[in-house]
Amino acid sequence: MLQLQSIHHVAIIGSDYPTSRAFYVNLLGLRVVAEHYRAERDSWKLDLALPSGEQIELFSFPAAPPRPTRPEAQGLRHLAFAVADVAGSKAWLEAQGVAVEPIRVDEYTGRRFTFLADPDGLPIELYEQPLQATRQIWQK
Repeated sequence: MLQLQSIHHVAIIGSDYPTSRAFYVNLLGLRVVAEHYRAERDSWKLDLALPSGEQIELFSFPAAPPRPTRPEAQGLRHLAFAVADVAGSKAWLEAQGVAVEPIRVDEYTGRRFTFLADPDGLPIELYEQPLQATRQIWQK
């Protein structure tokens, strides 16, 4: 039987590499693991890590088609990050000039969450999860 352990990485293709890189590294604070320019593809590949070990691979490709804008389109619906304080995160992002949706409450868990978009319109969710709950998940 297949026994998956965790999500290793999520891959994202950005339309403007410097803008996407700045968003994920400078604004969201992800750590750069590796960065490579692949001349044969005229493409960048940037490996980013979260403190818990999951990674995001940020790619650039010439003339990549845009993502469908409907939220119910097939494929990746959104990328969610756990944060200890949704309201504080929202306020900080808005102070940086990022548009953030109003905070909502998950009807099943009672936890707060909100959405913003990366430079290419990829929906990003911030889901409130106290640090202790995050540690308990990783220790299972």
